Amino acid sequence: MVSSEQRRKQLAREKYQRQQARREERRRKARLRNIAIAAAVVLVLGAGAAYAASGGLGGEEEKAKKQSSSKDTFCDKPSKGGPNGKQWKKEPALDVDESATYTMDLKTTCGDIRFDMEAAKTPHTANSFRFLAGQKFFDHTKCHRLVDRTIHVLQCGDPKATGKGGPGYTLPDENLKDPRLKGGTYPAGTVAMANRYDAQSKKGRDTGGSQFFLVFEDSKLPPDYTPFGKITKGMGVLKKIADAGSTPDPQTQNTPPRANVVIERATVTKS
Repeated sequence: MVSSEQRRKQLAREKYQRQQARREERRRKARLRNIAIAAAVVLVLGAGAAYAASGGLGGEEEKAKKQSSSKDTFCDKPSKGGPNGKQWKKEPALDVDESATYTMDLKTTCGDIRFDMEAAKTPHTANSFRFLAGQKFFDHTKCHRLVDRTIHVLQCGDPKATGKGGPGYTLPDENLKDPRLKGGTYPAGTVAMANRYDAQSKKGRDTGGSQFFLVFEDSKLPPDYTPFGKITKGMGVLKKIADAGSTPDPQTQNTPPRANVVIERATVTKS
């Protein structure tokens, strides 16, 4: 027969176990929340430190160890040369034809990617990309960030490959109320701008430059990044790059793709 004292101790143990279980559940949810926040922050220019502070790099490092180094052999060796590093003090004059379709072709070491730009909805962004491509700004630039946790994107367009480079000028945010972003999702195939917007302080609007990200799988993100293009060729290329994984860079605190993705040449045509 269980004494009253034994019963009291048993109830105390059960209460303690319930408390511990609740604490662990709260910790688990906090970890998941931090991962989601870090994944969104990684799209902000130069935000690698915030990603590392949240513990994101540790997970990516373990993931990278499990990836086979042979998976990036589908990429060619980059041609000789580097980014020209040109800079401008202000955005180029707006003379894009908003009734036309502008197509950007990226010839990369891992395969060709093509997307149509929506000049009618994002005239400043389409005009800038046409200008930069004409100036060979994107040629020989490395895609410097791959994220495949919570969000699924490849980020390119930085001549420094650190997450901090740009053309010297900034662009206004455009098309943030696009109905396709309903529900806080950037659909697979979307091309959008990276920027310095901080949702917590609500500062940093209109800070896009040359960095953009290619969405290879539906990604939950707040509508803070200008969606200006749609991929029409190369989704298979992006999937291969994603499958090869990423390797954390302790210096830049970015997560560059293990596949050596270099934009050899970028061109824009009008139709």
